Amino acid sequence: MKALHKTVVLVPTYNEHENVEYIIEAISQNLPDASILIIDDNSPDGTGEKVQELQKQNKNVELLSRPGKEGLGRAYQDGFRAVLRDPGVEHVIMMDADGSHAAEYLPTLVKESERVNLVIGSRYVKGGGIEEWEPWRYALSKYGNIYARVLTGLPVQDLTAGFMCFRADLLRKIDLDKINASGYAFQIELKFYSIRHAGAAVCEVPIVFRSRRGGESKISRHIIREGLTTPWRILGKRVSGI
Repeated sequence: MKALHKTVVLVPTYNEHENVEYIIEAISQNLPDASILIIDDNSPDGTGEKVQELQKQNKNVELLSRPGKEGLGRAYQDGFRAVLRDPGVEHVIMMDADGSHAAEYLPTLVKESERVNLVIGSRYVKGGGIEEWEPWRYALSKYGNIYARVLTGLPVQDLTAGFMCFRADLLRKIDLDKINASGYAFQIELKFYSIRHAGAAVCEVPIVFRSRRGGESKISRHIIREGLTTPWRILGKRVSGI
């Protein structure tokens, strides 16, 4: 991997051929001086090959190819390790590939990270919201966040948010090997280690979470089950002082 820019946007992909060109273009328009690392899990639909084509047009795009689908958490862990090897990286952004995280918010996340070391794009603070979700999914997210917040004790309104900007020096303080969640619960566990172990100063900025542009949702029974059990594991760590 060549030298990266000070700001790097990590975008995990699995079967996102329909969306990956759109998201790369949107990031480049809003953060033209950022590196974009696509972390692809050997997508059967040819997402990785599509990214290789796009690299010819955009020198800021990097591709980290993994042998198979291992989950969102593992993808981000590998992405973090890859970019943190570069001492020039100062900001690391996590972002979905499906267009649900609007790239227009990226400059705000980076700006706010100059005063705190963890900025969360939040659906559940004043001004935030969700666009066109089915009632069951909205309820699962809203009440799942309340459930997780009560058990973990973390002072964050949107614990399952996946749109975040970290200062790289904060990420370097976290032992990524201790994070076990593989699905969306990874977002909860990462916040726990950032705040309780690495002493993160956090702010939440409002975003409107959009509907997926194309392709299929990655929500599964495993992801829901893990989302229910991970806050209890974190509670156990709080009680035992780990």
